[in-house]
Amino acid sequence: MERDQAQAAAIGTFDYVIVGAGSAGCVLANRLSADPSVSVALLEAGGKDNYIWIHIPIGYLYTQNNPRTDWCFKTEAEDGLNGRALNYPRGRVLGGCSSINGMLYLRGQARDYDHWRQLGNVGWSWDDVLPYFKRSEDQVRGADAFHGAGGEWRVEEMRLSWEILDAFREAAAETGIPKIDDFNRGNNEGCGYFQVNQKRGVRWSAAKGFLRPAMNRPNLKVITGAQASRIRLEGRRAVGIEFRQGNEPRFIGAAREVILATGSVGSPQLLQLSGIGPGALLGEHGIAVAQELPGVGENLQDHLQIRMAFRVEHTRTLNERANSLLGRIGMGLEYFLLKRGPLTMAPSQLGAFAKSDPARETPNLEYHVQPLSLDKFGEPPHPFPAFTASVCNLRPESRGFIRIRSNDPAAHPAIKPNYLSAAADRQVAADAMRLTRRICAAPALARFAPEEFMPGPQAQTDAELARAAGDVGTTIFHPVGTCKMGQDEMAVVDERLRVRGIGGLRIADASIMPTITSGNTNSPTIMIAERAADLIIEDGKRARSAA
Repeated sequence: MERDQAQAAAIGTFDYVIVGAGSAGCVLANRLSADPSVSVALLEAGGKDNYIWIHIPIGYLYTQNNPRTDWCFKTEAEDGLNGRALNYPRGRVLGGCSSINGMLYLRGQARDYDHWRQLGNVGWSWDDVLPYFKRSEDQVRGADAFHGAGGEWRVEEMRLSWEILDAFREAAAETGIPKIDDFNRGNNEGCGYFQVNQKRGVRWSAAKGFLRPAMNRPNLKVITGAQASRIRLEGRRAVGIEFRQGNEPRFIGAAREVILATGSVGSPQLLQLSGIGPGALLGEHGIAVAQELPGVGENLQDHLQIRMAFRVEHTRTLNERANSLLGRIGMGLEYFLLKRGPLTMAPSQLGAFAKSDPARETPNLEYHVQPLSLDKFGEPPHPFPAFTASVCNLRPESRGFIRIRSNDPAAHPAIKPNYLSAAADRQVAADAMRLTRRICAAPALARFAPEEFMPGPQAQTDAELARAAGDVGTTIFHPVGTCKMGQDEMAVVDERLRVRGIGGLRIADASIMPTITSGNTNSPTIMIAERAADLIIEDGKRARSAA
């Protein structure tokens, strides 16, 4: 402790200390430091975003599961996945997950946020959050009632198309899923090409959009290579962060607030290490309980995609190009000369939102369709033309957890999503696979003779399909909910994102979602940070007026 205090003079005390320079942290650093009268520090465990593969869109193949840019977490073995454990990428670099993710711009559905409000979270309905989505958006199509232009978060069109994906879209329409060109107007039912967070064929991360424009402000200090180890508390108030830089323990003080933006894995882990969480778990690891909050690390939700692959004829897919030396050279030249072609590809190009059964009020399935196939992420494509139609349950009932394994901040926590543990999720999986087969049997795809080879047509009954889903299912990296917002006994933060029972401590990342959004979660996380910044500024003004 004495050594940490001695180091505090070198680091100093700031009004706000933000932990995590990912999607949320970059937004917070920009918005809070816009006031020159306040001082802001931003801590990031990873390094600078100067790795070339961050910026080339296809580079997610080289940034995920790479310790330079990824925490390289793994889940526990999952019963619902027939004993498999999954890699669980989380960004460890400026920009966080926005520097390594799939770049898809999606907000979810209006009903997601209206449901948050129905749970008692005032200020989080669709009408409340839409202005925050619009504020940061820089939509290539221009501004309208649902979109913004001129903001920091660039949104553009895909820069390539594929015959097989166009045919899948036609087949989806023949199956009752209409063609649409915008998934972000409140109800996303339909099929179309995703928009992406890119700028002229280059990844557009939160670090580029929000952090870089603020980096030269004298009141903002960004510290990389800084792994938080504990929130320092005085009584029932957070007063700063203990962290390690290299092998050196350091401390940075927070005069007003500590703000956690370390995500659905990092935020509950840091709370637990600091004595905030389930008392029994903390006791197992010799950590004194500062605040009993049983919900810290619980309520983990994630989207599990079921990867169905189909061999095709009479068309070319990325499989052939990627497996050919000339094809790879051509793709490289196309990118570096024109910023077009497969190197600009997000992991998925075509999307669809549909209902697993007609009784659903709004779509509960999301498709990610790709003009390629492979056994698993990171392996080479198959040596024949094929496409993959991955489908996920947008509103899973299965719940998991994040729990520390020890009191060592460097030790990865236990990550247990409990995929397909709920009977309802297994039924949705079976229904979703049947819907995929109906789409692929529609007339628009007939000339390509699609033949299912993963998981294969032998799975037919509900039980067989659920087991097959466990064999081919994988995360699409959307963990949320582990420090949920609410009023019940498992809530960790209130509707203003303040940690219950601890002053000067707030959380602003995907961990506060009470329920998962109906789509990819990166842009909703940016919205959360936008709203959090307003709440922090409002509360700061109120406190100064009262003083």
